[in-house]
Parts: sequence; C-alpha cells; structure tokens
Amino acid sequence: MISKDTISLVRDRTDIVAVITESVPSLKKRGRRFVGLCPFHKEKTPSFHVNPDVGLYHCFGCKESGDAFRFLERVEGYTFAEAVRALAERAGIPIEEDRSAPSVDDAQRHKKERDALYAAMQIAATWYESQLREHPQRSFAIGELARRGVDPSSDAAKEFRLGYAPSSWEGLFGFLKKQGVSPAVAESVGLVVPRSSGSGYYDRFRHRLMFSVHDGQGRVVAFSGRALPPVDDVQDVSHELPKDVAPKYINSPESPIYVKGATLFGLWQARHAIRQTGRALLVEGNFDAVSLHARGLQNVIAPLGTSFTVDQAKLLRRYTVDVTLLFDGDAAGRKAARAAEDPCEQAGLEAKVALLPEQLDPDEFIRSRGSEALRDIVNRARGLLEYLIDVELDDSFNAADLRERTGRIERVAALLARQKDPVVRGMLKAYADYAASRLDLVRSAPNAFGALERKVVTAARAARVAAYPRPSEARVKHRTPGYEERKAIVGALLDFPVLVDDFEVRASLGALEGESARIVSTLGQCIRISERGEKALDPVEFLAQLPPPIQAFASARLAAPEHDTVDEARTAVIANMKKLRETNVARETRETVREQHRVVGDWETEVELARHVDALVRQRQGLIRR
Repeated sequence: MISKDTISLVRDRTDIVAVITESVPSLKKRGRRFVGLCPFHKEKTPSFHVNPDVGLYHCFGCKESGDAFRFLERVEGYTFAEAVRALAERAGIPIEEDRSAPSVDDAQRHKKERDALYAAMQIAATWYESQLREHPQRSFAIGELARRGVDPSSDAAKEFRLGYAPSSWEGLFGFLKKQGVSPAVAESVGLVVPRSSGSGYYDRFRHRLMFSVHDGQGRVVAFSGRALPPVDDVQDVSHELPKDVAPKYINSPESPIYVKGATLFGLWQARHAIRQTGRALLVEGNFDAVSLHARGLQNVIAPLGTSFTVDQAKLLRRYTVDVTLLFDGDAAGRKAARAAEDPCEQAGLEAKVALLPEQLDPDEFIRSRGSEALRDIVNRARGLLEYLIDVELDDSFNAADLRERTGRIERVAALLARQKDPVVRGMLKAYADYAASRLDLVRSAPNAFGALERKVVTAARAARVAAYPRPSEARVKHRTPGYEERKAIVGALLDFPVLVDDFEVRASLGALEGESARIVSTLGQCIRISERGEKALDPVEFLAQLPPPIQAFASARLAAPEHDTVDEARTAVIANMKKLRETNVARETRETVREQHRVVGDWETEVELARHVDALVRQRQGLIRR
C-alpha cells in the first residue's frame, strides 16, 4: 500500500551499487557498469553486472536480474514492501501510504497486528536471555551448554540468542503482562497456553534451554526449547504430558509470523558465511548448528525438527545452490538423507552427503575430533545419488538371497529412473555399472545385470526424449535479413535511452519494424523527468510492458551496456540504420522481381513493376554511395 510516488522516489535516490557492494565485495567498476561475482550462484569468473544509471543488475550466468528492491528480496528475504521501507529508511525518505486504495485501513490494521506479534517475541527472547544470566536455576541450562562446549557468554550464544525458560508456571506470562502484551497476542505466537480447567494461562516453555528462531530479517519468530535435567520441585507438564514422557524438544506452534516448514534454523546467522563459501551445511539439530558455528563452521543450518522441505530448499536456494547434508551416522541420518532428495531436486540444489562415523552426530564429532577433522569430512562429501545407491547396496542384506537382491536392483533402477538433471541422466549407464559392480552382478548374476541395464537404458531414452527437441524442432531458426542490424540499433538505444529524442536518430528510425519498432516505441513512452530534472528511463515500467523473451534481452542490456558514450551509441544507431535500409531495399527489390515473373502478360502491371524496380535500384545505389 506504499504510494507509487514514494516507490519511485526511493528507487531514484537509492545507490544500487552501494546496496549490492555490501553483499558483493568483489564488485569493480568496468566502463559504465560494475562487474563482480554473482551472489546467487557459485562462479569463479565474474558475470554479475550492475548499471547505476538505470538501477538494474543482471547475471549472465544464472540469468537473475532486477532492481535494488528485487536484490533485497533475494538476498535478505524481504517482501517487496519491506525492501522499499528498508531503502526508504536508508535514504531518509518518509513513507507515504496510498490513501486512495480501499483496503488501506485493513492493511494498516494487519501490519499493526503483525508488529505486535514480532514485539512479543522480541520481549520474550530478551527475557529468556536475562534468565540465563540471572535466574537461580540457570545452572541447569549452563551445565547443558558446558557439556556441549558452548560458553553462554560466547559470540555464538549471543548470535543465536540462547536463553533459559524457568520452571515457574507463569514467569514469562507475568513479565509479558507487565510489558503490556495481551494474553491473546502471547497465545497466538505460542508463548503461553490457556489452562484446560478454569481461566488463565501458563508458560508453554518451562525449565528448558531456549533457542531463538529468526526469519530472513533477523526477527525472532519462534522458539525451540530443549529439556533439561529435572529439578525436584518441577513437574514438566508441557502439553499436559507427565514428566517421564515430556518431549526432548518443544517447538513453537505455527503462527501468523512462523511456518515451520518454510523456516531454517540458523539461516540468519549463517547467511554471510554461506555466500562467502558458496556452500551450506545442513544438519539435523539445533545444537549441531550452534556447536559448529561456535567452532568456526558458520555456514550451518538445520530444518527445525522436521524433514527438509521443498519450501526450505527453495529458501536456501536464494543463498546458494550447493548444500552438503551432514546428518547423523545412523539409520535416522540415512533416512533423512533419502527424504532430502526430492526437496533438493525440486529446488535445483546440488546436494552432497558427508558421512559421519556410526553413532556420532556433528556436535559430538566436532567436540571429540575438532573442526579440521570435520572440514576434511565435508570436503570429501559424495554426490547424493551415489550415496543413495550405496545405502541401497549396503551390507545389511544377504547377497545370496535372489529375491532380496532383485528387490535392491529394482530400488536402484527406480532411483536412477527418477533423476531429472540432464547431466546426471547422461551418466545413468555409469551409475548402473557402479551398482552392478557393488552387487557383483556381472559375474554372479548376468541375467540380473542385463535386467538392470535394460531398465536404466529405458530411463535414459525417456530422459532424452523429454529433455531434447525433435530433430525438426532442433534446427537453427532462420533469422530474417537485418536481424543483427536491428539488434545493434535497439541495443545502442537501450544503452542510452535518451537517444530516442535525438533529432538525427529519430529521423533514421523509420526502417524499423516488428518487435524492434515496438521496443523503441515503448522506450520512448517510458522516458520521464527524474528528480534531478533530467530525462531518464523508468526501467521497471519499460520492462513490464515487454513480452518475456524481449524482456530478458532488454534487462541484460540495460544492466550491461556495451557503449560507454552517447556519441558512440549514436554513431552505432545511424551506421546500422543505413545497413538496415540497404537490406530492406534489397529485399523489396527481390520481392518485386519475383512479382514481375508472376504477372507476365499483364502489360500495365509489368511496366509499373519495372519502374518500381528501377526506383529501388537507384535508391539502393544512393544508399551505398553515401
């Protein structure tokens, strides 16, 4: 509901280079644009371009493009409105609401309600932190941290906002009341629970070590509380359960500001390290993430007590395409790795698996063997597909049992058949051979090996049919004469949009037609007077009016102009317009000559066409002589 004038003003006053440089320190000036390593995918050669003149960026590697608002949405996880507000605050611009919109009151009320929820969580996090420092029973939480080798006063403890929930029934509830937080608000974010009998509320988390869960903007949106050794006068009846079956972890319920399956524990703390290393380490538990972070491995995240979801994978994809699964070295860890296959596939993540010794989780491993030993295991991670094949072909079955071995073959074949990555699909035969060698099929069961090969070959053939066009579709499309000239003209005008108002340039644009004429016409319509009183292109409005294929070309050219000066661009336009007119005249001459052959016997038409051909020839000779 932010007014369009405010959005335009924020866009005009935002230095997109300054905004992007904070996340892309490699950004360097190159002519009119800036070039650096893309923050959205792993690369060694810079392909990420930023043009401060039009306020756009474009990566020629992953094709990601946009303006400063879009950049904050991708990098920080902001919504569009949040990105506008953040940049407005940065530029000192007051936000004006669009009062003409019929739902302004509803939007303001909705925002006020959400702000109250965020405020309640912030107050609760601060209170839990204070209890870890001051409460008489804090030694239970400090002892648990000490057992894990985490100092409660360390940077890691502060970054993750670790705290202690006391054993009293209404400690937090009473504090929230004093701070003016309504019980309804506290209940809606899961801080308190209504009593099952009578009226009133009690604290959801009691006598637990508290982990704060942050969203993409660093706001506390949930908590995870770990059970601690019992205190004699404490009965943990969380969720009405007796003490002996109380869950090891209690997590906040979902709320208007928190969706468990779309949030990653530790992502806020790990985001910079993930971008710097180009890789994320996915562990199973909160303590694993905190423990590794405290010992120097800071690109670590966890899925909040649930299987890794597609939404979580897509959220992670904003920061990196490379994820290493660092799960426990037991059956549960293998199950979690299997479950991560589909989310990684759907989100386009390149997943690997780092194998830990049996019965050791990442926290235990790094405490016993050190961070360098864990880094070595991470660096030796294997591809997820290879790992899953090995899991299916482990030594836990009787190789002499034909039925069981056939079942393993079927599962491996099904695993290979559902691979969608074209590169992986091209290696299916190699994976099949690997699986066969593990089962010793070539020597011991050639028929079974043949069956496996046939299944994989069928899958590979189906993949080729789906991935590649038919021969008739794969032919190089014919480009009409003048294509390169039109592309050069449009490109030069995109480099310097003000040229559409240049008298000499406008006089030469008559030969444009089709999509190139449409782009130039739209370009002229989107020129406006900037805040500084200069003519400038509104890139967002311009791109929004173009069809997707043209939009991609225009966005890339606006972000990475080829001409450094307006005179250079003007010369390119005029020179290519001359070539284009020559091409158009030659084409028209050929068409007229063909028409002459079709009208033989029609004297008047023949004479008229002959005169027209003569005029075209003279025009072409004149163009060539210039």
